[in-house]
Amino acid sequence: MPHSQSNSLLAPFKGLGFRYLWLAWLAGNMTMWMHEVTSAWRMTQLTESPAWVAWVQAAGTLPLFLLGLASGALADLLNRRRFLAVAQAWIALVAAILAFLAGTDALTPQTLLLLCMLNGVGLAFRFPVFSALVPDLVERRLLSSALTLNALAINLTRVLGPIVAGIVLAWQGSAMVFALNAMLSILAGVLIWRAPIAAHTPPSRRTRLLQAMRDGVAHALASSILRGVLFRAVVFFAQAVALVALLPLVAQGIGANEATYTALLAAMGVGAVLAAMLLPRLPAMAARNRIIDAGVWLHALATLGAIWAPNAWTLAPALALSGAVWLCVANTLTMSAQLVLPTKLRARGMAIYQMSIMGGSAGGAILWGLVAEHTSVNASLATSAVVSILLLWWTHDSSIEEKSHP
Repeated sequence: MPHSQSNSLLAPFKGLGFRYLWLAWLAGNMTMWMHEVTSAWRMTQLTESPAWVAWVQAAGTLPLFLLGLASGALADLLNRRRFLAVAQAWIALVAAILAFLAGTDALTPQTLLLLCMLNGVGLAFRFPVFSALVPDLVERRLLSSALTLNALAINLTRVLGPIVAGIVLAWQGSAMVFALNAMLSILAGVLIWRAPIAAHTPPSRRTRLLQAMRDGVAHALASSILRGVLFRAVVFFAQAVALVALLPLVAQGIGANEATYTALLAAMGVGAVLAAMLLPRLPAMAARNRIIDAGVWLHALATLGAIWAPNAWTLAPALALSGAVWLCVANTLTMSAQLVLPTKLRARGMAIYQMSIMGGSAGGAILWGLVAEHTSVNASLATSAVVSILLLWWTHDSSIEEKSHP
């Protein structure tokens, strides 16, 4: 009995530092989803171009690709808790500017994209340091549960964020959503500042930033498992992002309003939450490589289901399946990366992993937005689903598992 309790999903919450950090992660991700929902919907009101709408997703993820490695290196060289608190302050500032411009009706498509990119800068500095802190707060045997709890936080807010954003949008408009984001970001920063997190030991010598970045890249290239994780992440998310990036236009195509659109996004989050509950059982049922392979097929099915859905009732199950697959694939890849990274290089390694996801997502959002611009939204989604299956053989030999030894 003690063994099962210690390895339960909730066991990491016994640590005060992890509890504080998890609550900060919850608040921070609430702002992320509310920002994403509100920005994408506001863009559909500013322009009818599919490319511009899809580029909202690209603008938010591109900084995580461009700045991820530098962020990871800084997180390994500096005080991680302070660094994380500063990142949250940056996100709060961007949200406040968005609230002011939206409230004065001064937002343009160009301004909105710029601020989405600046918000992405804050996210770029936040993710690697948070990922680096988690393994220091829980025992190795509880790492899988801790990562699942973090994924659960993301996807709980993926449900709650759109719902809250939809209610506030209908009640007070986008300016109030952005103002609420600023307040939640400040709350996250306070939680991080108060968390009892011991400072990690920085490098013994005065390591330069560029050298720290080179060390991180060298380690990633030397690890066959990490190379496999990075490769599979780029390919999967470059295809899967099409449905997320073009969802506002899919929703408009079936006559959805703000409330229906946010409910559809919440359905995606519900699927992810259910998957998080079941995920701890998957390693006993399937190898990590097989989870990713199955994810490609299932997400292609979800995308095709979204194309053929005539109304919100039939679209919601497809989005729930997409959310479930997204969580399973992301959590499996994250677990594989965490297990092969040494403590001193963890933030840099997770930053490189983040770059693979965000680079694939940003590039995919731009690509599928352009395809939709020159063909149609449905044609772009169908192409992304077919291409994901065709590319499965390309990634099949990229193992993300350590070989077992007798």
